[in-house]
Amino acid sequence: MLKSRTHTCNELRIENVGQKVKIVGWMENVREVGNNFAFVVVRDFYGTTQVVVETEDMMNIVKSVNKESTISVEGTVRERASKNPKQATGDVEVVPEKIEILGRCRYNELPFEINRSREADESQRLKYRYLDLRNPEVKKNIVLRCNVVAALRQAMTEQGFLEITTPILTASSPEGARDYLVPSRKHPGKFYALPQAPQQFKQLLMASGFDKYFQIAPCFRDEDARGDRSPGEFYQMDMEMAFAGQEDVFAVLEQVLPPIFAKYGTYNVASDAPFKRIPYLESMEKYGSDKPDLRIDLLVDDITELVQGIDFGPFADGNTVKAIAVSDCDMTRKNIDKLCADVEVQAGAKPFWFKVGDDGQFAGGVAKFLNERNAEITEKLGLKPGYLVGVCAGKKLVAQKTAGIMRKMLGAAVPGHMDKERYEFCWIVDFPMYEIGEESGELEFCHNPFSMPSGGLEVLLKAERGEIDPLSITADQYDLVCNGIELSSGAVRNHDPEIMIKAFEMVRLGEEDVKKKFPAMYNAFCYGAPPHAGIAPGVDRMVMLLAGEDSIREVIPFPMNKNAQDVMMGAPSFVEPKQLQELNIVCTKEEE
Repeated sequence: MLKSRTHTCNELRIENVGQKVKIVGWMENVREVGNNFAFVVVRDFYGTTQVVVETEDMMNIVKSVNKESTISVEGTVRERASKNPKQATGDVEVVPEKIEILGRCRYNELPFEINRSREADESQRLKYRYLDLRNPEVKKNIVLRCNVVAALRQAMTEQGFLEITTPILTASSPEGARDYLVPSRKHPGKFYALPQAPQQFKQLLMASGFDKYFQIAPCFRDEDARGDRSPGEFYQMDMEMAFAGQEDVFAVLEQVLPPIFAKYGTYNVASDAPFKRIPYLESMEKYGSDKPDLRIDLLVDDITELVQGIDFGPFADGNTVKAIAVSDCDMTRKNIDKLCADVEVQAGAKPFWFKVGDDGQFAGGVAKFLNERNAEITEKLGLKPGYLVGVCAGKKLVAQKTAGIMRKMLGAAVPGHMDKERYEFCWIVDFPMYEIGEESGELEFCHNPFSMPSGGLEVLLKAERGEIDPLSITADQYDLVCNGIELSSGAVRNHDPEIMIKAFEMVRLGEEDVKKKFPAMYNAFCYGAPPHAGIAPGVDRMVMLLAGEDSIREVIPFPMNKNAQDVMMGAPSFVEPKQLQELNIVCTKEEE
């Protein structure tokens, strides 16, 4: 125990009655009962203890300080006359003989009540994050994060992985997101970049002869915020294995993650290994998403052929039509329309609906267009009275994504279709290697350009000769999904320079481009590299799932806001002209 205290504020019990003790902490609350009588709650990291003030001297000290001041209390433990079973120390109280002020709170009013800080405006919480973190409910998420990181480290070490740190200052590289750039003082006009991920370094470690690598790696990407993504920086458990393939990576995570989710998760039910494998195209067809929430029992069906020829614009030739059938749905028309409006906001496309009446006929929504095909649609979807059917139409990808969003919302809204209190894992596999870029209209890498194409060099040569469609090429790439959230992405890496060059030639980049953009990795692979594979589960997202939180900011000690601003520290900020001069930088935007 520290010299400043004999016990924490969560330690004292009935067996301590009669002992002289010293506790320290924040003065959480004062309840005055009489002129010289008050109940004081003292809180530290571990919990709370009640202190009973019964003398004028002690009362004067308590009255002289504001709540949230830090104090030291020396006194005697006694049994409480009125016990509090909800408090760990609720059987006892401390009668003080000495109260010392350690750190005075100089404000009469706080920005928010500490124990109700989660109800405060988020901007206030972030500005006064050090006060927000005093709330035990907020603090417990950070403690959980520490425990999870420690458990991950232990589990990976037991699996034979070495924790190796990789550089933070590195070269800019085209990895999908915007880089954060750092100007070099010694090399005018040149910039470092903060790593979007340790991707190239971990592959270079494999080429260096290391067998199993991992680290709890900070990653930096200039991206917009989402509920499950923090802008600026995030952490992932990065790992790579030499002489390994997809199933080897799966086996490691299926051993490492379930015990951690079982021990630290909000829910006590989780998928058993091996996790379900779902090909990307199947996932898009059946769930309308490459991040399916398997806690929802609803599936997406294709009814395009069944509605052909119907005189309704969204069912026009060339469009894809998807349906989600929901049993035992008693939602009102008003609630259904509200749900459809919410889907449209997220998807950017309007969904439709109809219900099945007691007579088996369709009613409401777009029923009038579909009743002429009642028998065929009823058989295809297995409809019965009381069913609600969501309908999504448009170009294939639009219809799929709209149906995926509607499936998720219906699953959450209609009782009996979502088992919320569990963790459902799945692997999404066989991702497309290439796609047509929305802006360029030309062939581009779909995901990670370092992934090995399934079929290797042979399949690339077939595409080059026109024997197969490049869009049909899949990559040895995989995502781990939990409860509809992408927990991590990984791949079997393209370790062969010949295959690498051919893969980049498909997107109009030649050998010289590869050498220029990825010089270290290309050269290292020319010296003989092992086949290798890896993955990187997001630590922030993992802890968010374990804590049962909807926002990733709830599990990050000092998060930025949605605009990538640290309102507590005032970052980003303008800097002194002298600093810019040293870095040979001229700003085009002046401070207002």
